[in-house]
Amino acid sequence: MAEGRIIKALSGFYYVQSGDNVYPCKGRGVFRNQKISPLVGDFVQYDLDENDEGYIMKINKRTNELVRPPIANITQAILISSANSPVFSTLLLDRFLVLIEAKDIRPVIFITKIDMLTNSEQLEIEHYKQVYEGIGYRVELLSSKKPESIPDLSHYFKDNVSVFAGQSGVGKTSLLNALNPSLTLETGEISQSLGRGRHTTRHVELIQLYGGLVADTPGFSALDFSEIEADMLGDSFPEIRELGQYCKFRGCMHHKEPKCAVKEAVENNKIEQFRYEHYLSFLEEIQSRKQRY
Repeated sequence: MAEGRIIKALSGFYYVQSGDNVYPCKGRGVFRNQKISPLVGDFVQYDLDENDEGYIMKINKRTNELVRPPIANITQAILISSANSPVFSTLLLDRFLVLIEAKDIRPVIFITKIDMLTNSEQLEIEHYKQVYEGIGYRVELLSSKKPESIPDLSHYFKDNVSVFAGQSGVGKTSLLNALNPSLTLETGEISQSLGRGRHTTRHVELIQLYGGLVADTPGFSALDFSEIEADMLGDSFPEIRELGQYCKFRGCMHHKEPKCAVKEAVENNKIEQFRYEHYLSFLEEIQSRKQRY
């Protein structure tokens, strides 16, 4: 059987790239029976017929996978947040970061639309950039409206399989167009009443960019922690993961326990208050879910 990687899923077909060729394939019925769905990014084995169309016979083991967006074998996630329209939200960014960290995928933060900021708003965004860089994340401030101002980002993409993820309307597709104008991908306007963008990306597709592959994915605003347990949450906050080992009690949840190194770090401004508050909010959400079920 031949081997390749699924680079697009659309209308029941999986487009498998092998070398310089791309073949439309369908999944075997056995996948449906086993409740397995091929994903963009999957390495697969397939058989071709005389018309160069085929069937996917086997899905190779994945290193990781996401449900929304549905994609597998990613090396990094580029999380796109807008500085304005829709307004920058550390809460939403932290939700994305927790989900990506839980999958052991390397995150990178791009903050777009900085051309739309007032001087005071610019200072606030630069403050958050320093905060997240202090945690250990790589952060870029960008404006797709001014492509000439975009720094060289090629090193982020080379030899990586990257997924662009973020709320609708933050400029994921506009940024891809700015990085590679030949793509001419469809973008949508921001709804002034809702404060978010229309979904213009309707499927997941891997696109070649700067010697790597990047996925433009449908935007979404709902993120849940259904796959994350309460005792795993702290590991998705790098600063909590680092200091949690010094808590007095093993299995400390960094909430009501005494002699907690994480709470002490918050009091001493070694962990940002807003990050700790987000941790507590997510913890309550996860614990409430378990109580319901």
